[in-house]
Amino acid sequence: MTRFFISILCFLSFNCFSQQYISNNGKITFFSYAPIEDIKAENKKVSAVYNFSTNEIVFQLYISDFNFRKKLMQTHFNENYLESDKYPKSTFVGKVTELKEGNAKVQGVLSIHGVTKEIEVSGTLIKKKDVVNILSEFKIKLDDFNILIPKIVMYKIAEVILVNIDIELKLTK
Repeated sequence: MTRFFISILCFLSFNCFSQQYISNNGKITFFSYAPIEDIKAENKKVSAVYNFSTNEIVFQLYISDFNFRKKLMQTHFNENYLESDKYPKSTFVGKVTELKEGNAKVQGVLSIHGVTKEIEVSGTLIKKKDVVNILSEFKIKLDDFNILIPKIVMYKIAEVILVNIDIELKLTK
């Protein structure tokens, strides 16, 4: 992971005077509403880099770092649905395309389960001194990332998942 993170920093370091913000403990949660049982998981080990000068942003997380309320849900998530042994990471590489009064639009490519898809999301991006806070909420369709849900459990898992991002990045010096 350290090598990947260093390579991302190099990628974003086009300008020697750029302002780089970094985090290794961001939080991403997802929620699946279903008639039989809601599913919620949280990952507090999200890595991110934001280049304030170029507006480029990168997120990375390990799928197996998601924690569930029930251990069995976590096992099924990793083994049957996201296949975290085969596809261990999820990444987002993008750029802030609009930023007005803290409201941001970001475009980029999201990679999950071996599938890469262009997305655009809205959220807030607030810079205060040496800290940048990023919050966002968006939905993803499981079909878009070839995440198959067996018919036997289709009432337990929603086809569209709500994703929340909450991350605080600090200026590197």
